[in-house]
Amino acid sequence: MSHTDPAPGHGQVRLHVVTGKGGTGKSTVAAALALALASHGRNVLLCEVEGRQGIARMFDVDPLPYAERRIATGLVGGDAGHGRAGSAGTVHALHIDAESALLEYLAMYYKLGRAGRALDRFGVTEFATTIAPGVRDVLLTGKVYEAVERNSRNRGATTYDAVVLDAPPTGRIARFLNVGKELAGLAKVGPIRSQADTMMTLFRSPHTAIHLVTVLEEMPVQETWDGIEELRGDGLPVGSVVVNQVRPREIDESVLATVRTGGVDEAALGADLEAAGVEITPHLVDGLVAEARDHAERRALEEAQRAVVDGFGVPVLELPRLPGGVDLGGLYDLAARLREQGLG
Repeated sequence: MSHTDPAPGHGQVRLHVVTGKGGTGKSTVAAALALALASHGRNVLLCEVEGRQGIARMFDVDPLPYAERRIATGLVGGDAGHGRAGSAGTVHALHIDAESALLEYLAMYYKLGRAGRALDRFGVTEFATTIAPGVRDVLLTGKVYEAVERNSRNRGATTYDAVVLDAPPTGRIARFLNVGKELAGLAKVGPIRSQADTMMTLFRSPHTAIHLVTVLEEMPVQETWDGIEELRGDGLPVGSVVVNQVRPREIDESVLATVRTGGVDEAALGADLEAAGVEITPHLVDGLVAEARDHAERRALEEAQRAVVDGFGVPVLELPRLPGGVDLGGLYDLAARLREQGLG
């Protein structure tokens, strides 16, 4: 499958779940995806559930409360066939915590406004989410579900064309989303169990896509494959694999092969540097050759892992390493790359 093939059925996806091994940049990819989706005049909600306030840091805004806040404008550009060519949409953000989600759940479904807040003062919400971790995940994913499937219970709330979830890491993602299985021993009947079953209908449907972020290193690639197998085993829909932090591939492979085998003509290299006006020292040439060898070996390892990723049988997208680090401008650049490759 080519690197630019979009995920099958992408047009009907309303919930994009982004996961990945720690250090691969999954939060960065989630933010860029939200910006990419917020083109064509669409409204997008970017959610986080890990309590790190990563969205606020990436978009350079104040720490987010448990409330949907507009934080950015999406990419400009669109499809004239949709009648919204050139129009940017908006990105809203939501920091979800289990305690606030429980209080909102009690207020919406049981009309326990002040009573729910009283329970919070007595520590009931903390007790409920600590004693039963499965309940905590139901509350977190339940708020995401509510944002995707807005109804009259949440009057006046913004309706979104897509929701992007910056989800827990790959090693926990199947368990996090498979709330029905997690609650099997806690609630066999009742409203919480019913809500979990309803959520699973969405999570297993074509309206959801779970994207896995990796870098071209052995451990993250292996964890990505393990995650894909686990998700498929639980009937959860895999979207794309996003290969992040890809180094430039500007040097021809034949040149890299020469460098790896020690075939660099150091005298010719020195002559070329002198012709360019560079003062030559033995340490300079030796250092350049050593750096070139390190780069060549790194490229060989990356190409081997790229071949492994290509064998996963899912759409693969690539994002470049940003030399200056990730800032808002960099997020828009990554968003444009995602959209060019069919995700957005």
